[in-house]
Amino acid sequence: MTGAGTGANLLALRSHNAALVLDLLRTAGSDGISRLELAERTGLTPQAVSKITARLREDGLAAEAGRRASTGGKPRTVLRLVPEAAYAVGVHLDRDEVRAVLVDLRGTVVGERRAALDLGAGAGAVLTAVTEAVRATVADAVPVPVANSMRVPVADEARATVKDAVQVPGADAVRATATEAVRGTATEAVHVTATEAVRGTATEAVHVTATEAVRATATEAVHVTATEALPAGPLFARAGSLLGVGVALPGPLDHVRGVLHRVTGFPEWDGFPLREALAERLGVPVVVDKDTNAAALGLAAGGEGGSFAYLHLGTGLGAGLVIGGSVHRGARTGAGEFGHQVIQLDGPPCTCGDRGCVEALCLGAVARGDVEEAARVLGSGAANLVGLLDIDVVLLGGRTVAATPEAFVRGVGAVLGARARRTGEDAVPVRVAPGGGRAVAVGAAQLVLGPVFGRGDG
Repeated sequence: MTGAGTGANLLALRSHNAALVLDLLRTAGSDGISRLELAERTGLTPQAVSKITARLREDGLAAEAGRRASTGGKPRTVLRLVPEAAYAVGVHLDRDEVRAVLVDLRGTVVGERRAALDLGAGAGAVLTAVTEAVRATVADAVPVPVANSMRVPVADEARATVKDAVQVPGADAVRATATEAVRGTATEAVHVTATEAVRGTATEAVHVTATEAVRATATEAVHVTATEALPAGPLFARAGSLLGVGVALPGPLDHVRGVLHRVTGFPEWDGFPLREALAERLGVPVVVDKDTNAAALGLAAGGEGGSFAYLHLGTGLGAGLVIGGSVHRGARTGAGEFGHQVIQLDGPPCTCGDRGCVEALCLGAVARGDVEEAARVLGSGAANLVGLLDIDVVLLGGRTVAATPEAFVRGVGAVLGARARRTGEDAVPVRVAPGGGRAVAVGAAQLVLGPVFGRGDG
């Protein structure tokens, strides 16, 4: 992951510098960090740090964490990140279920929903299922008072970073958060066109005030959940503090444009603009990536260092690759199609249309109840990755691995151990990735949070 680099005291880089400071506040945890330490670790001047932290405190993103004795002079004020100042949603859209998690700025899961889903049921059904899962997750986790629901504790720097990172095609589609769509308190009249708020057509350009949107005035003591506050409009009554939604699903797809290709087993999704379609429904920025890339990003953000491969064996098989601390997607988001490397010529047919793919062989062995064979096949593919990329560790995840984790670690490790003996190198370690069934969804949320903290591979 990108660490705290050297700051630049230029107005054009104000957002970058604020991101550096925010990331240091995040990594400092509840103990906090002083302004002097922030200046030393970012390379910014003390004056620049003071201005940035003043804005972050004003926006509710930072707060005092106490005082710390200094070597001379008065005690230093220590600052900390306010985790509940903003949130992100991560969605794992699998072939047969959808899982949504709501995380705070530290990446802590504060809400979760799972529901059955058929990825082949058609775009309308899938979009509805994802939208409902996201809305329900947010509503269950963050009930808010109407009088305060429109107050947005998100720094301009953080908000602008997410907007710049998530470019949605067409009519400036949802390039602003719901903060900007419905700005102000419940008594402030803020007019929003349907194009700006939910990307409607010109004939749907209906102007609403904030009081009309939530059907309450500041003097009415009405408490509502997020979905009750804005049932048909922006996602979240306190939506300015919802930075966006990250969606992770099987590939292949185009991460940059948010467009799906021929998703393995579901070619009907080819060319579908998933990011734009979901942003339209949710009213917040959306980022789309492959499930394995999202999981790898989440692991790296959680402290997994160096270069590693995350192998996800669930309803399919893929790899997320982190090389030198950054997620490697390739020029067309094509990296990590690990499951479709052919290791048996004229082998069994695969859902991708080829024969003898690692995925087909591995899932075929699982279906027969031969976990040892499945692990051996997975190890053969992993050995190819180790030879090609010289990675430090192999991490295993996905529901199929979770059913018998020891067998997969043992089987993959045996193949890598045999390779190491042949080459004279140290064996690459194999272990189960942390995070369990949430790993992909939590990583999807990091697609949104990453740019806020200056991590460019989100």
